[in-house]
Amino acid sequence: MTHQKRLAILVGGGPAPGINSVISAATIRAVLQGVEVLGIEDGFEWLMQGNIDHVRELTIDDVSRIHFRGGSHIGISRANPTKEAGDLERTILSLLRLNVSHLITIGGDDTAYSVLKLDEVADGRIHIVHVPKTIDNDLHLPPYVDTFGYQTARHIGVEIVKNLMVDARTTSRWYFVIAMGRQAGHLALGIGKSAGSTLTLIPEEWPATPISLKTVVDTLVGAIIKRLAHGRRDGVAVLAEGLTLNIDPADLAEIEEVERDAHGNVRIAEINLGEILKSQVQKRLKEWGMHATIVAKNIGYELRCADPVPYDLEYTRDLGYCATKYLLSGGAAAMISVQGGQFVPVPFREFVDPETGRAKVRYVDILSTRYAIARRYMIRLRRDDFEDPHELARFAATCGISVQEFRQQFEYLIETEPPPLELEPAVPVDPSEEAKMKETATGA
Repeated sequence: MTHQKRLAILVGGGPAPGINSVISAATIRAVLQGVEVLGIEDGFEWLMQGNIDHVRELTIDDVSRIHFRGGSHIGISRANPTKEAGDLERTILSLLRLNVSHLITIGGDDTAYSVLKLDEVADGRIHIVHVPKTIDNDLHLPPYVDTFGYQTARHIGVEIVKNLMVDARTTSRWYFVIAMGRQAGHLALGIGKSAGSTLTLIPEEWPATPISLKTVVDTLVGAIIKRLAHGRRDGVAVLAEGLTLNIDPADLAEIEEVERDAHGNVRIAEINLGEILKSQVQKRLKEWGMHATIVAKNIGYELRCADPVPYDLEYTRDLGYCATKYLLSGGAAAMISVQGGQFVPVPFREFVDPETGRAKVRYVDILSTRYAIARRYMIRLRRDDFEDPHELARFAATCGISVQEFRQQFEYLIETEPPPLELEPAVPVDPSEEAKMKETATGA
């Protein structure tokens, strides 16, 4: 006697708005096709130990309205089945004991890597697909394809920063807002640009790493001076937390003492980058007898379990449906994506960096039009400031130093400034040529 095979759903990594919507859509699609669905609780944590007690059957009644809410209906964890020998095989055996033939995983880059290795060990015994999620928006997809959760996180982040901007103006203070983004600055830039923050700093600005803490500090100090020179004592700087990993460890001695997660990543939240920068910026300003009231604030956990905005609600329902449909149609070993409104499976091998063996990372393109416009609206020291003797004199006077000394202190910052954005005008089409093209198109 044979038992009907089951489809299992598992969530790994950190929370992101829209997880429940994927679970709901995937479950409904499978149940309507007569397939039983199991929710694996707490990611890989129990399966890799050979424990199959932490599962629950998912029905349409269970999941039909969970898509409105943040968090994960079946829990989540950062447990890493690739870390210890035997964990991957134990995970597969646990799933086989549960009579699972198909598996949908939901997660970010670390989970994607775990799934790649799991698929290799499974060797066809279980068909696996991965649905990418991360508010960091840094998985290797085309530039116009967001990872689910990013849009909601940006939306909530903008609301927070908008309120802080009003508070900053009212109380004449600066806020250093640290936004999530371990390797890339998509979320920080999305929040900063949308809210119109004073400036936004992301790791991609300094591709040559490590960078000195002084460079980041002087960039912030330069913005404060420029703001003061024009009569404003307030501002909001949005900073990607990934800057921490790009700063020279010698400048952040405590980084070696910080806890790391199961994938070996520094728990960036344990390094209080905002407080470090606040202290160093105030110390630097004091050199010229200046002072600024600065408040450091981390935003991240407030964003991860928010109820998804309509964009992510629709997007994740598409992803969940496609994941189940693709699996039950015989597909496997692919990351599920929707690109330009069309389902596109991305084979596991295509999103792995051959040099590192890890999932590829999508970084902010600092030469793009999107970034160039964001940069142009930031209030920070720019190349044209050092070409304008009037502005330069104003900044130097604000510090109480000579123009020459101001140059010596800050001009090095513009060495990494991207080139200015050039928008080429459209070339007019000759009317006779346009008529010829129309004739060709219509077959006239």
